[in-house]
Amino acid sequence: MIYSTATVPVNPHGETKLTREQAWKGLELKARDARPFLPPGLCTRCDVLEESATHLVREATIAGADLREIITLEPQSKVTFFQATGPREGAIINELFEDDAGELQLRFYCYIGLRGKEPNGPEEQAEQAQFDSDQGYKAALLSTLKRTRELLAGGSL
Repeated sequence: MIYSTATVPVNPHGETKLTREQAWKGLELKARDARPFLPPGLCTRCDVLEESATHLVREATIAGADLREIITLEPQSKVTFFQATGPREGAIINELFEDDAGELQLRFYCYIGLRGKEPNGPEEQAEQAQFDSDQGYKAALLSTLKRTRELLAGGSL
């Protein structure tokens, strides 16, 4: 199994300050269409198939892999991406929270496995290393916040 986590400040020094509501709106928009929120070219297709007050179902192509996700939304707090089909199984979570100093943080964490692969085998170890690298999910968090600031600056958030 793969467990990975990364946390970044929502409002690092020198950046336009985002409120919790603005950061949440960015996460909500990302759940509906990940393409503009992830590093360029990482997500090439993202279609919402079903939507309700508590969840949505989307199909996407991310890093060349076709997948279906059931996404739950806990307003102002957490988005959970359940990997229903695709190379991975498990959950990926994006969570907003305040640290001990009261500063807003965005945390990613996941607990997933690779379908049809040996647990903790070479494929999972390689995936773990990718997730934990500077180009892994930390980069996706930073890209999400950058895009949210762009939408805010453009008046469309």
